[in-house]
Amino acid sequence: MSVVVFVLTPQVHLLDLAGPAQVFSTAPGYTLRYVAESATVPTWQGVVLHADLEWPALTPDDLVVVPGWSAGHGFFRTGTLRRIADHHAAGGTVASVCAGADALGRAGLLDGRRCTTHHDLQDLLARSYPRSSVIRDVLYVSDDRVVTSAGIASGIDLALHLVALRHGPAVAARVAREMVVYARRNGDEQQAGVMLRHRAHLSDVVHRVQDRIDASFDGPLRLAGLAAGAGVSERTLTRLFTAATGRTPLQYQQLLRVERAEYLIGHGSTVEAAARAVGFGDARMLRRLRSRAATLPA
Repeated sequence: MSVVVFVLTPQVHLLDLAGPAQVFSTAPGYTLRYVAESATVPTWQGVVLHADLEWPALTPDDLVVVPGWSAGHGFFRTGTLRRIADHHAAGGTVASVCAGADALGRAGLLDGRRCTTHHDLQDLLARSYPRSSVIRDVLYVSDDRVVTSAGIASGIDLALHLVALRHGPAVAARVAREMVVYARRNGDEQQAGVMLRHRAHLSDVVHRVQDRIDASFDGPLRLAGLAAGAGVSERTLTRLFTAATGRTPLQYQQLLRVERAEYLIGHGSTVEAAARAVGFGDARMLRRLRSRAATLPA
């Protein structure tokens, strides 16, 4: 079980908190905790929340999430900011929604990193943390285990992205269906997960094939089997898949493998071990695909 710690401040926005909390409470394998500097936390919408004053013990597999708040209200003491920074320094992932990016900046986690926030707060974030690179008009940005998202509902996209990286896109898709939310919103093409980037189409046939690839991308998948499962010929499947996603089924599978491998490498795995974990026989193909990824069109 991984722990997700939500760090709350007075005047927190309910949806900034509730969206990601719903994702992680729906996904398997998560325990949610809520901490604050006061036992009662008034929200901007008027509901009063209750939080723990003590932080749980955390491991690198755990997450710290800072939901946003109404502009001009959110504030954390030095001790809380230090805990956030220490979790990242220990190998953990830290995320923010909307104005929560300010807390990550105060904790020193935005220096030299790409980040984003609500469009009304982007200029302020850039001025406050000039050593950061604020990416505008995207849903979320991930840079070295620091994940920042835009305003309000984009926290759901951020959480689904993290679930997809940790458990695979099929699990994230199931969570999205359970929540009755659109799991295929496009964000920054360089930062959105593969599932989100290549699901913005209306082909039911291709979606069904993607569901199968998402669930088994780390194993062998034959085009003939994918086509038979979709009730079309191999030629028709390749044509429909390429028209809908810009990729062949094999290329889509490779993108999923590379994305998962990048996550494993970012969390301490060697390239060789990551390659084997995602289904490559050795690291040579993974290295080729990683070097090619930057030049591929989105």
